[in-house]
Amino acid sequence: MGSWDALLSGKVAIVTGGSRGIGRQDALALAEAGADVVITDILLESDEGSAQAAQQYGPLEQVMVSGKVVYAEKTAKEIEAMGRRALAIKMDVTDREQIAETFRLVEAQFGHIDILVNNAGMLDHVAQIEQQNDAFWERDLKVNLTGTYNCTKAVWPYMRQQGWGRIINMSSVAGTLGGFGQASYSATKGGILSFTKSMALEGARLGINVNAIVPGIIATEAWKMGNPKMNERMVQRTAFHRPGDPEDVANAIVFLCSEKAKYITGVGLPVSGGIELFTF
Repeated sequence: MGSWDALLSGKVAIVTGGSRGIGRQDALALAEAGADVVITDILLESDEGSAQAAQQYGPLEQVMVSGKVVYAEKTAKEIEAMGRRALAIKMDVTDREQIAETFRLVEAQFGHIDILVNNAGMLDHVAQIEQQNDAFWERDLKVNLTGTYNCTKAVWPYMRQQGWGRIINMSSVAGTLGGFGQASYSATKGGILSFTKSMALEGARLGINVNAIVPGIIATEAWKMGNPKMNERMVQRTAFHRPGDPEDVANAIVFLCSEKAKYITGVGLPVSGGIELFTF
C-alpha cells in the first residue's frame, strides 16, 4: 500500500491564497507528505505593495496586513526545512497573465505541476440583500469563482500533457446550505461545486482528478476575529460542538491528491463536523 509519509513524493503542488489559515496548512501538509510546494498569494511579507493590494481587495485583507498575519514566505522556509523545495510568489487569481507567467515559472524551476489547490477566496462580505455591496458582489465572483476557473484553465495543459493531475477546489457549507447575509459568498461556493463536477468529467479521460472540499467552521485566524457570540452559535450547530482545525481540511486534501484516492473524482467532501446534520 505504501507509506503515508511519502504519499506525494516527487509531486509539485501549487496552493493559491496560501499566506495564512487553511491555505498555509494545506501547503505544510502537502510538504509533509513529500511534495514540493509553491505558495501564491496577493500578500507577501517582504512585498511593499501588500498594503496597496489589501486596500484594493477589502477590509479583511487590510486587517491581515496591519496585524502582520501574512506567512507566505515563512511557510516556504518551513517547507524547505523539511527538505522540500518551496517558493512563495505574489499572484492574483483574477490576473490571467500573471497566472500564466507564474505557472510557466513553476514548470521551469520545478519541472512539472502535479497538484493545484484553488484556495484563494474572499469571505468578508456579510450583509442582507438590500445592503449587499454591489462592488463586493462583483469582487467575490471575480476572486472566488472566476479565480478558480482561471487557475484551473491555466494548469490544465500541464496536467493533460503528463497524463496526471489533481485539482482541489475550496467550496464551503455556505455553498451547500446557504448562508444568512452571505449571498455573494454562498453563490460563489455553490458555483465551485458545479464547476468541480464539470471539470471532473473533462479530466477523467486525461488522468486529472478534480474534487472539492466543503469546509464547515474552521478555526482560522479570520474566524477567530469574528463575533464571539455568532461563532459560538455556529459551533453549537455542529455535531461535535467545536470548530475544526485547518489541519482537518489539509489532511483531506492530501488524501484526495494521492494515489489512495485515484478512483475518486467530482466529489464535494464535507470537512464540517456534521454541521449539515439535524443537530439539537
